[in-house]
Amino acid sequence: MSSLKNTMSSKSSTPSFDERRWVINIRQTLEAELEEDTEIPVSIFNVPKILLSCDPDSYTPQLIAIGPYHYWRPELNEMERYKIAAAKRAQKNLLNDLQLCDVVEQLVKIDPKIRACYHKLLDFSNETLGWMMAIDASFLLEFLQIYAIKEGKLLTRVSSRMSHLADYAGRKSTRNAILRDMMMLENQIPLFVLRKMLEVQSSCLEQADDLLLSMLTGLCKDVSPFKMMNELPKVHVSETSHLLDSLYDMIVPYKIQLRISSEISQFDDNQNECIKDEDEGISEADEDPGYVKKLLGEIWSLLTKLNGGPIRMVKKLLMSKPIKLMFQLPWIILSKFPGLSLLKQPMEQFFNKEDKEDDKSDGNLLTITFDVKTITFYLPTVTLDVNTEVILRNLVAYEASNATGPLVLTRYTELMNGIIDTEEDVKLLRERGIILNRLKSDKEAAALWNGMSKSIRLTKVPFLDKAIEEVNKYYNGRWNIKAKRMMKAYVFGSWQVLTLLAAIMLLLLMGLQTFCSAYTCNKVLRLSTGGGSNS
Repeated sequence: MSSLKNTMSSKSSTPSFDERRWVINIRQTLEAELEEDTEIPVSIFNVPKILLSCDPDSYTPQLIAIGPYHYWRPELNEMERYKIAAAKRAQKNLLNDLQLCDVVEQLVKIDPKIRACYHKLLDFSNETLGWMMAIDASFLLEFLQIYAIKEGKLLTRVSSRMSHLADYAGRKSTRNAILRDMMMLENQIPLFVLRKMLEVQSSCLEQADDLLLSMLTGLCKDVSPFKMMNELPKVHVSETSHLLDSLYDMIVPYKIQLRISSEISQFDDNQNECIKDEDEGISEADEDPGYVKKLLGEIWSLLTKLNGGPIRMVKKLLMSKPIKLMFQLPWIILSKFPGLSLLKQPMEQFFNKEDKEDDKSDGNLLTITFDVKTITFYLPTVTLDVNTEVILRNLVAYEASNATGPLVLTRYTELMNGIIDTEEDVKLLRERGIILNRLKSDKEAAALWNGMSKSIRLTKVPFLDKAIEEVNKYYNGRWNIKAKRMMKAYVFGSWQVLTLLAAIMLLLLMGLQTFCSAYTCNKVLRLSTGGGSNS
């Protein structure tokens, strides 16, 4: 009933309302809904605003519009001639003397099914939407056929005009721009439209599905930031929603999604309770540790005004290097240690899981573990290039928008964001083979991960949470961390006692200064301020 809902909402939102068109759409929608026994789930969403606000360019097509969301943007009109040319060539490949308009008629018949895939209202006529789908599908299939050629499933030449865009070696900046736009969440068309276009160009549906699968496999291998499994999960093109969904299913296979969802439903919440207890244990003093520095600063300013033998010695002690270091320490970090940055301490022992000889894993996201015996945190290899940020951001946006399944990629980006702060962190991971950096610099790679810190809902992924919990447990068991926690609990946590002791010390020093002004402190305390003693 999503099409009916869209039609109804159009009446209130469109200023120039066409009543006749509305009645026609209502009748067509009701007739189509009666014929459909199964409801089509929404799979093409608007990017959540909290994610869109961070980096709009990563979610908005910059060169080509695929699908209805960005179709009428004037800055994207330049690519329309390439799309029309691809549609002309596709028309020549149609079997049984079919024309492209015949394909459009078939698409118009499944118009409600197409509209049901989109989360946003599509204020187009059925015919307009049908032509839009046919032209965009023709362009995508011609662009993707280079992958079928590489897989050996298609023996044909790429047109001279398309070869300018579809250079598989990746030397063309235009090709990368198209790839980025193709993998954006708001720039998708249903995969069954591509399937329909291939079906009318193939001898049978099985041949069309085989060709489409080879295209999807080649595309995913090309754009995936992670190494693909040796045995790729079986993908059913009839069950895949769109190009971005096919990439997501390659990275996080559906069976694994079901397994993780089951684990989440049975997951013990002890970890969350422990985190809650730790958060509650942090006092207000820890939230604002600047009082320690302010207190010591006030004492120091008073001491600098005092003169005399013992006072001079106290000042000399306070000017020593260890004490000066204490004044320069970042007190916020000392009093409240951030959670995921603990991973940096054993980072010199991080290795890529693929480097482990006795491990036959493919080094994908599902192999993230912490080996307690060898004190090693295994992370998959991730390739960073000009397309990675856009692809990762849109995968995360799709994962967050899709109601089903765990937020595996979101949790992974949170983990990497916690590990990486500076270019030095990237350098260390790059030297260990965890990051293959094809960007201009490590600084740019660090900015990529640090920019992906937004999440729209709570993430809980048992196998990732378990690995992080084990790293936490190891880290918190180290003697220097225990000492730091004791200092926070018994020193910084007792700020009232510290304040009282400081006040008493200040009064004693002021009394000593008054005493020294009335009597000769050197004779009383047998201390010399001049460097020699009188006999």
